[in-house]
Amino acid sequence: MREIAGYHTCQGYCLQNGAYELPNGVNFTISSMGATSISLLLFYRRAQKPFAVLPFPEEYRVGNVYSMIVFGLDIGEFEYAYSIDGPNDPARGMLFDPNNIILDPYARAVAGQSKWGTKAIPGSYRGRIVSSYFNWENVQSPHIPMQDLVIYEMHVRGFSKHESSGVANPGTFDGIIEKIAYLKDLGVNAVELMPIFEFDEMRDMRVHDGKLLLDYWGYNPVCFFAPNTAYSADHELTHEGDELRRLVRALHKNGMEIILDVVFNHTAEGNQDGPIFSLKGVDNSIYYLLAPDGTYYNFSGCGNTVNCNHPIVHQMIVACLRYWVIEYRIDGFRFDLASILGRNEDGTPMHNPPLLESLAVDPILSKVKLIAEAWDAGGLYQVGSFPSRSNRWAEWNGKYRDDVRCFLKGDGGMATQLTYRMLGSPDLYQPDERGECASVNFITCHDGFTLHDLFSYNAKHNEANGWKNTDGDNNNNSWNCGEEGETKNQDVNNLRRRLQKNAVTVLMCSRGTPMFLAGDEFGNSQFGNNNAYCQDNEISWLNWDDLEKNQDLYHFFRYMIHFRKKHPILRRHTRPAKSRFPETSLHAMTPWDANYQYDSRVIGVTFAGRNMEDTADDIVHIVMNSHWEGHQVCLPDLPNGQDWYIAVNTFNGPDSDCVEEVEDMQCVRSGILWIQPRSVVILVAQ
Repeated sequence: MREIAGYHTCQGYCLQNGAYELPNGVNFTISSMGATSISLLLFYRRAQKPFAVLPFPEEYRVGNVYSMIVFGLDIGEFEYAYSIDGPNDPARGMLFDPNNIILDPYARAVAGQSKWGTKAIPGSYRGRIVSSYFNWENVQSPHIPMQDLVIYEMHVRGFSKHESSGVANPGTFDGIIEKIAYLKDLGVNAVELMPIFEFDEMRDMRVHDGKLLLDYWGYNPVCFFAPNTAYSADHELTHEGDELRRLVRALHKNGMEIILDVVFNHTAEGNQDGPIFSLKGVDNSIYYLLAPDGTYYNFSGCGNTVNCNHPIVHQMIVACLRYWVIEYRIDGFRFDLASILGRNEDGTPMHNPPLLESLAVDPILSKVKLIAEAWDAGGLYQVGSFPSRSNRWAEWNGKYRDDVRCFLKGDGGMATQLTYRMLGSPDLYQPDERGECASVNFITCHDGFTLHDLFSYNAKHNEANGWKNTDGDNNNNSWNCGEEGETKNQDVNNLRRRLQKNAVTVLMCSRGTPMFLAGDEFGNSQFGNNNAYCQDNEISWLNWDDLEKNQDLYHFFRYMIHFRKKHPILRRHTRPAKSRFPETSLHAMTPWDANYQYDSRVIGVTFAGRNMEDTADDIVHIVMNSHWEGHQVCLPDLPNGQDWYIAVNTFNGPDSDCVEEVEDMQCVRSGILWIQPRSVVILVAQ
């Protein structure tokens, strides 16, 4: 024991990074390879200056780890940060400055961020100590197999912020809890949250045309271990994160999983012109990829790139994911710009990246879904080739998105590509090498058009972002059906609605894991904005009035999700069909003919196996026509005693395009089907 700045202290627990409560004190541990000295700064809540500065004595240092227990602290009364001294030589990547207030990279909560749209302490971040107690009520994760998931991607704030949501706590984790009954009825069983790591929505605040623009999406993390407290309905002093835990508990109780969109590829510290508030001040030359002159490689497109495969950084990322699994019981992670996680310290791609291998075999993460966005802003595109140890990694299948969009709008030369995508993309993911769960199929996500806008706009309309419509992707593979934007032309609107239904039909009848964007199920629009990263307003918020207005679309989504669940052959291998139908087969306008030409726009895909009870064959035949003309299609012959029945026909329109009961289905005994222009028909064998 020794006294420092009026506090009794002793050497701390060096193996436990961050700050955490002990029965009689608080343990603080931080490591830095380049620092010459470190001091602990203690602040009263919202105070500008520390009330105590405690230098770490040399005897409290083990190697490069500084660890100290401070007794007599009340965790509800203070915030903490560090002052770190050392060489200051930017050309060598050394940015130490004892005048900087440095946030603990392992902080479990960040102070001063709890009210959305305000910054309580300009220019600095501090950590807070979080109580670890939470009653999980013996609720366990449902551990749903990857191929059985239906993923619903949402923004925490945008999901319920609009007044039409009708929730008591709009824009929060509690707001999602209030909508769980809706999600369960829809049929989704996994919620993927856009970034919830602490971020500062005010970092690039600006005003354009009288509207306040913020860092709304949150893809600029301030701290990897801390949840965004602005997403909580209550200011949870010393219990930051409990509302998120309640959300996880409620989802699990209702048979749903939760996946986090995590950003380890860059941070909010930016490039050489950006602020120094955490990793830069701890060990800039270790945590970031630096060019020989000390500037930042920018494979993220956001100013800096995290040096993920350095052993120290590697260790932090693994520890972070373990923390979220242990403390928050998270079921999976989607890694933003995941190709960066496989880059070496010089920026080149690695053959067997140590970080990716560690995540694949880590025992604590063994049941967690690992999903890669298999590209980055530096031009590395690894869809189908992302390093996958033990088949643990799935990928956002960008090829699926592009090929399905092109086929649906009627492009030529897409027939073969569409069949690959519907069969699980075996051209990208060899089943014997990558298994059956590698492809996460999506047509829309947060980045790009909503499903409604995909068939309402030929071009992006991002003027509200303030960059003269230069931001966002220009290659959308969209089609406005003849008129740009909203229209009163009923023929155009009918076609748009049919194309939306075609899209969800193909998505739910494809092998792989389907994912769609929140609001697509009821026609949510972003008014043509395909990069709404800064729009904290009606552009990004879901308007729940559209649910009432577009009930037919909602019911169709719901039907298709339940149809997928009802027919296991759409999701996985089953026992072979007793009728000797092959497990998958391809057809054109005549059965068993897969000799597609450039102008082929009518495709048939059949899945055959056994039903869930193994009491009967499960045979589903999907016919897709992206042509602007109708066509006669011959159906594959079925064994004696069976006929084809139409379960879905997207051309029929509201209330008649899907049929719940077999006895109500239209039988096609002739074996001849007339498929209308730009429509999809699903038939089942009965």
